[in-house]
Amino acid sequence: MNQDTIRLLQECNAGAKMGIKTLNEVMESVCDSHLQQILRQSRSQHENIESKTCSMLQENHQMGKEPDFMASAMSWAKTNMKMVMKESDQTIANLVTDGCNMGITSINRYLNQYGEADAHAKNIAKELIKSEENLVKDVRKYL
Repeated sequence: MNQDTIRLLQECNAGAKMGIKTLNEVMESVCDSHLQQILRQSRSQHENIESKTCSMLQENHQMGKEPDFMASAMSWAKTNMKMVMKESDQTIANLVTDGCNMGITSINRYLNQYGEADAHAKNIAKELIKSEENLVKDVRKYL
């Protein structure tokens, strides 16, 4: 496994973990059962990607990566501040959309940055991007 493959998998691992964390933070505040189902399904997809990246990295004696501390802290602060101001499904959909857009941008940047990564790692990155894009589309009606 080359260094680009390792780094891309680590970034996908961190991105999936960030998605799981954010979804967990907002999940208990959701009122609409369909929105809750959408978020649960997305969390499951993120957990699957996190598991795949972790397994591939472990097979090559590498570690996963935790989300950037500052990004996590800022996300937590933004989420909690917006939820205190107005706890609603619309607020949750807005937060999820913002988070997904940042994730899509980051993973696309890493796909370009780590261009020598193997096809399997690139496919996992594309799977994570697609998952984020689908979530944005699914929560759009709650905005």
